[in-house]
Amino acid sequence: MPPSKRLAMKLKRIRKERGITQAVLARRAKISRVYLAELEAHRKDPRLSIVVKLATALGVTVGELVD
Repeated sequence: MPPSKRLAMKLKRIRKERGITQAVLARRAKISRVYLAELEAHRKDPRLSIVVKLATALGVTVGELVD
């Protein structure tokens, strides 16, 4: 499985485990909800800066998010 697909799956799993909606996570990460939905659906590949924002918003390390 490509790393970007793993990231998409992990992002969605962690978000749901924490009981956070896409809207809330997007607001915390300062990205659009539509863009977050596209990331979770693996329709877009994020830049590193976006991965850092998402990891911070979820309270995990970048390594945990991309591993």
